[in-house]
Amino acid sequence: MADVVLVEAVERTRIVTINRPQARNALTRAVLAEARRALDGASSDPAVRCVVLCGADGHFCSGADLRQNIADDPEMMDHLDVYMDDFHGLVKSVVRCDKPTIAMMDGGAVGFGADLAFACDLRIASTRAYAQEKFVKIGLMPDGGGTFWLPRLVGTARAMQMILLGEKVEAPELHRLGVVAKVVEAASLRETTLAMARQLEAGPPLAFAAIKRSLYASWGAFEDALHRERAEQLKLLRSADSFEGVAAWMQKREPDFKGQ
Repeated sequence: MADVVLVEAVERTRIVTINRPQARNALTRAVLAEARRALDGASSDPAVRCVVLCGADGHFCSGADLRQNIADDPEMMDHLDVYMDDFHGLVKSVVRCDKPTIAMMDGGAVGFGADLAFACDLRIASTRAYAQEKFVKIGLMPDGGGTFWLPRLVGTARAMQMILLGEKVEAPELHRLGVVAKVVEAASLRETTLAMARQLEAGPPLAFAAIKRSLYASWGAFEDALHRERAEQLKLLRSADSFEGVAAWMQKREPDFKGQ
């Protein structure tokens, strides 16, 4: 079996790649554990100055792999809180990483995948990249910090629009909104990202770590947002609307939400 997360050292940058291209790099518990291990290792390694997070073969991350997670654990619905904690563990590792993090966005960053990109310190996108908080399509809400990041990145009004309508936001618009630093052709994405990484490698690591801690602290506690999302999402996951949303998604039809 191929490694579900690849770790590559390029000079003083650590590249962490979600490697499930057959599922558009959707997340399983194995991916969460390996990615978290890679990020925590990079954070504690004094030789590492920058971390790049990306997905393999043309997609960033399509969020949770519902089919695979249910196949791996048919009793998943009986311990959703454990799964939620695993997902939150990964995004916390991104936020708490002492090194600057760059999301190298190619293709879709959807659902939790969008939250994962938003949690990084910087983002560079290919022209074919997009972000989509798609949770409402299956009767859910962002649960990887999306309600925390988006209002701060794009403002409350646009955050509401993106989350309530489940909008697909293409790379040029993400750049216009200031969410991504650069948009380049897919063939140049890695080179452009590594050029920014080299710039960060040459910077002051202690200052970068202090800047990250201070800037994020000025926004209030990210963990509080995750706690709120966790509580609300667990209720939604057990709702009839959520079951209808997932069933409609699997059957490729429009859901019929009843508010139950």
